[in-house]
Amino acid sequence: MGPRRIVLDCGLRDLTVLEAARTRLETADLLFCSHAHSDHARGVWEFSQKFPQVPIYGSEVTAQLLPLNWLGAEVPPHLCQALPWQTPISLADDLTVQIWPAGHLPGAACALFTYHAPQRPYTVFFTGDFFMSNSRLVDGLPLEALRGLKPDVLIIEGSAGSARHPHRRQQENLLASTLHNLMQQGRSVLLPTPTLGIGQELVMLLRSHYQFTGQDITVWVDETVAAGCDLYLELMSEFPSSVQNFARHQPLFWDDRILPRGRRLGVDGHPEGERPCILIAHREADLSDHCLASAQPWTVLLPDSFATAIADTVLGTPATDAGATLGWLQTLAPELESERVQIDTYQLTTHSDRVGTTQLIHNLRPQHVAFVHGKPAHLADLAGLEELQTRYQLHLPSAGNEVEFPIGDRFIQPAAPDPVFEGEITEVDDSILLLLPEALTNDPRWAAIADTGLVQARWQGNELVIKGLNQRDLLRTVTSADAPWRLPSCQICRHQREGRCRNADSPLYGLQVSPDGVCPAFEALPARHGRDDEATA
Repeated sequence: MGPRRIVLDCGLRDLTVLEAARTRLETADLLFCSHAHSDHARGVWEFSQKFPQVPIYGSEVTAQLLPLNWLGAEVPPHLCQALPWQTPISLADDLTVQIWPAGHLPGAACALFTYHAPQRPYTVFFTGDFFMSNSRLVDGLPLEALRGLKPDVLIIEGSAGSARHPHRRQQENLLASTLHNLMQQGRSVLLPTPTLGIGQELVMLLRSHYQFTGQDITVWVDETVAAGCDLYLELMSEFPSSVQNFARHQPLFWDDRILPRGRRLGVDGHPEGERPCILIAHREADLSDHCLASAQPWTVLLPDSFATAIADTVLGTPATDAGATLGWLQTLAPELESERVQIDTYQLTTHSDRVGTTQLIHNLRPQHVAFVHGKPAHLADLAGLEELQTRYQLHLPSAGNEVEFPIGDRFIQPAAPDPVFEGEITEVDDSILLLLPEALTNDPRWAAIADTGLVQARWQGNELVIKGLNQRDLLRTVTSADAPWRLPSCQICRHQREGRCRNADSPLYGLQVSPDGVCPAFEALPARHGRDDEATA
């Protein structure tokens, strides 16, 4: 930003890949660590050793959790300088930062960097990993606090791509039901997890979910994940009030009195007893011995994002970081063939899906959007969404390539899109009943549709589009039942050339536009002989 250089996260296993950028890194103004997950933080300590003059910043909780990436090592006590929530902090005469909770992990933060140039301030918003919904131990990203920031550049994670996830509680209920059924079948369950995040969420879920309350089940936790649990307990004042209230009545993780029991693994490193149990263990350790050491059947449950890595690993060709982490699955190949050990997946995401991602973008209303941190196909899916292409300048950065974000001083921020209302469709005899939420009626446009009570439906690819019909629509003459809707759109606008808007009075000026995009500055193409209906539609 101007003369300032900011490093965003450092999750590299090996910093030698940064040698080409060494000169710039040596003069960097700071490194910002969004959260303590290893894929964002495991290279932070080595970075500090190579570039000791570069200060490292993060939230208070992230500063406390960071050392868990290097268990057993003598980590400097002030490796990371803590920033307060929602308070602009001056990092230099012309550079400030302000952070908000990102909802993904305790302490996870998104940040707004402001460079104060002589002519105007320039802003970059970095999300890190973010999650809009509340989970067991973390409240979701506070969208209201971020609405209308209008940063020049938004750097946003796209891990989930354009996928749509079930509601968080629905995911939890399905996982709890799966675990309960496996236990009923007499199978023990192994849940490999990272040091922080999902492991602690799973313990909390099993301790508080109605399907497990009072059940004679032991939840074992290995020493690495247990270290994360212990540090969470030291940071209890930073957790949501619901978690603090739970902890006042019973221990959050470790308890032998209230069922289900929460215990650390014994001295020998294996669960005690012969009854089926649940084991939560660090995924980068060799966990095959747990399944081989006891005669009872086991099911290994892995996040659904590991599905491809599971297949590659079992075939002996770990091609990804996740595949290398799960290399111990090859040891279980004979047990998998006999089905004494089974592998399955579950969904318990802490990343926002397409709806959450686009919702954050529309509320922030940036000029540039750069999608990072996700599979290239997933990021491309997001960049291909028409609702984003017609409003923002989109970028897909690739490793090793520099990306510039030219800021247009006369850039007109387009209005945020209308809210999306979700409902239900039910088949009733030979018709379909469409149920929509009552909040829809608060919009003054509802009166025009309610006046007729009629809608029109059509297929658009695999999506069903519903359009309300008002009195004016009913008076129009439709020449064919199969005729498409011919509304004013960029496809038939005289200012659309080579896929971009050339009208300086349009909020879409200079942007790539969708054929069915619309704006107040629409002007129809001149009528052509024999095609008057299309020119004036």
